Amino acid sequence: MNDPSFDACRQVSRPIRRHLGQAVAAWRMIEPGDRIFVGLSGGKDSLVLLVGLRALMRHSPVPFSLVAGTLDPTGGDLDTGPLAALCDALHIPYRTKVFPLFDVIASRKERSPCSFCANYRRGILNGMAQEAGCSSLALAHHLDDAVETALLNLFFSGRFRSFKPTGYQNRSGIRLIRPLVTATEERIAGEATRLGLPVIPSICPFGATSERETVKQLIKELRRRQPGIRENVLNALESLDSSDSWEVLP
Repeated sequence: MNDPSFDACRQVSRPIRRHLGQAVAAWRMIEPGDRIFVGLSGGKDSLVLLVGLRALMRHSPVPFSLVAGTLDPTGGDLDTGPLAALCDALHIPYRTKVFPLFDVIASRKERSPCSFCANYRRGILNGMAQEAGCSSLALAHHLDDAVETALLNLFFSGRFRSFKPTGYQNRSGIRLIRPLVTATEERIAGEATRLGLPVIPSICPFGATSERETVKQLIKELRRRQPGIRENVLNALESLDSSDSWEVLP
């Protein structure tokens, strides 16, 4: 943000507030008294999620509180100063943890670095949420992420499924929520720019050659012919019907 004292949560756009509010209500993401840990990577998605939840907290009839935290996967090279300044301006407690996750992925020569990174990162964030006394972990996955995951699973594992908007993690006892799951990446990017949020450019050394990037480009090409493809995939995920399956008879 240009001015550290600028209260960005007052300026969150109506469409973003609507996406958040509808997702929270539809999947009952927030319970009274919840202490929510926001995974703050520094990317546009997590920053918009943070200010959006902070705005929601102002007017929500359900009382809840926020804590934000960043996992530095570089082992110490990530500058988290701007993120700390934003959290301070929003009066949200902020934590960091340093772990050389990128080095671990490189040493293992992972064939699916995105999946491994997501699972490993989520495990560390769960631990940070527990340490902060939180009941929920909020991640900034959006509609494009959900659609890409569904197609990745379809193409590479033969199952049409994606991550769910909410889920309870038995090992940690932390509830996982994704309040931006119905918002498009374009809308979120526009909001981050409009608010002047301190977006940290992607530092991932694996993303450009990943299977997810291939699927992202495929969807982009398909949208030129069918602009509503993402919404159609979302509708399919919401209305999976056993009557559509090819039942193998005994």
